Amino acid sequence: MTKASTGKAKPAAARFPVKVARKAETGEFETSKARVRAVMHAAEHSGLLGEKSKRIGGRISSALLEQAKKHTGIETDTDLIEFALASVALDDKFAETFRKTRATVDPTLKLGF
Repeated sequence: MTKASTGKAKPAAARFPVKVARKAETGEFETSKARVRAVMHAAEHSGLLGEKSKRIGGRISSALLEQAKKHTGIETDTDLIEFALASVALDDKFAETFRKTRATVDPTLKLGF
């Protein structure tokens, strides 16, 4: 978290503002910023964004870094790393669970539509 002039860390919602809009060229909704905010909000509520006492470093492709920033709308390296780690830490294993439950619903079940 970054610190405001008061010295207190800003909450994730303040660091990851969201404006959901449509792409001018395709008309599709840009949802990546909403996803970033949702992940960071969940990480904050899960207690994953506490005191920052660890430091990490590594070398990566500048193209990878720029594309990730462009895709997410995140501007700083630190916030991008924090988002990436939160995404991994909060993985709900949806795809794995979906595959395991495939074809387990009774095909004669009336769903009402």
